[in-house]
Amino acid sequence: MESSKQAVKVSNNYWIKVVALFFVGWILMYATRTIFNPIMGVIGKNFGLSNTQLGLANSIFFLTYAIAQVPFGVIGDKIGRKLVITIGFVIMGVMTYFSGLATTFVMFLVIRAMAGIGQGAYYGPQYALSTESIPKSKLTLGTAIINSGMAFGTSGGYLLSSKLVLENGEHWSKPFFIMAVPTIIVAILFYTLLKEKVIRPEDETKVVEASSIENKVSFKSIISNKNLLAAFILCFTSIYANFVIITWLPSFLIAERGFAGTSVGFISSLVPWASIPGALIFARFADKSGSTKKLVYLLVPLAILSVFSIAFVTNRTLLIAVLILYGLTGKLALDPIVVAYVTKNAPKGSLSTTLSAYNFIGMSGSILAPYITGFLADTVGSMKIGFYLACVLQVIGLIVFAVLAKDTKETA
Repeated sequence: MESSKQAVKVSNNYWIKVVALFFVGWILMYATRTIFNPIMGVIGKNFGLSNTQLGLANSIFFLTYAIAQVPFGVIGDKIGRKLVITIGFVIMGVMTYFSGLATTFVMFLVIRAMAGIGQGAYYGPQYALSTESIPKSKLTLGTAIINSGMAFGTSGGYLLSSKLVLENGEHWSKPFFIMAVPTIIVAILFYTLLKEKVIRPEDETKVVEASSIENKVSFKSIISNKNLLAAFILCFTSIYANFVIITWLPSFLIAERGFAGTSVGFISSLVPWASIPGALIFARFADKSGSTKKLVYLLVPLAILSVFSIAFVTNRTLLIAVLILYGLTGKLALDPIVVAYVTKNAPKGSLSTTLSAYNFIGMSGSILAPYITGFLADTVGSMKIGFYLACVLQVIGLIVFAVLAKDTKETA
């Protein structure tokens, strides 16, 4: 099996290749998700759907994505992470193409659910491979660069579908067909360029290789770790708010703020664009200071304020300002800091499993946010209430993290 191979020495620059590949991987992961969101109204009219049903289409995708996290993490630890990632990307590419061929809403739901399964193979194995490859002194920064692919993918997905469908009048299926091709190509690159087990130059003096550590860790023992539990809950509330915005912001801008055409994709893209410098700056600070809690206390309150303001303000200039503020301080800026915190607290020999558990719990927020926000919009007649609920959940996540979590200094 792939996982039984001996660890191989890599050059000082191997981690740069890993970061670049996984950066592109996240671009495709998020672009294949967000091409749907600006054209939800078009697809809704095509299939005769309500906001609740449109939210369900996103929720089904993230339900299968979240459920697949832990099994793929465990399988990746056993048979090889790069193989699992490759298989997942092939499934994702094929199902993205088939999404454009759907002729009924039920067929579309089933295909999107299968695409979600394919995406579920990425998170835990990816961060396990990158964590083992990136020098410890650059771990949070390297993770932030990888994560910035989420921002590029979100923006690219928004702009692609809004340009082709909303502005040019193309059929809603075209963005799905386009995104399928690079996804398959990158799957091949993953398998041919990544190494399963590596020894970084800084690890050469260590006597015990990571491959010799075989502690069996249960999911229950991971959840019972207070530091990990606090990170999981904070991740859930952060992702819930993020997916309220990712899923419904384009529709909110059209229905309640009067935007149209490509401007919908452009304004929605302010969030991911702003997240790139935010993530890199705060990640660099985290690597230097080693304090996760201080950064959480700075970023999360500002994210709460910005989410509230997105729904509350009506002035377009102010709306643009608070969207940028959320990008700088929201989920994409917070995530590399919390991921690094989780890796420091993860049980030895079960990093992929722990990271998959972290993302499984966190991505549960992405399951609930699209459907609940759509349901509330149909019930109340406005999407604002969905944004306000996201603020309340973020407050809860911040309180839990403040009570349970302790800063962890990694020992050499």
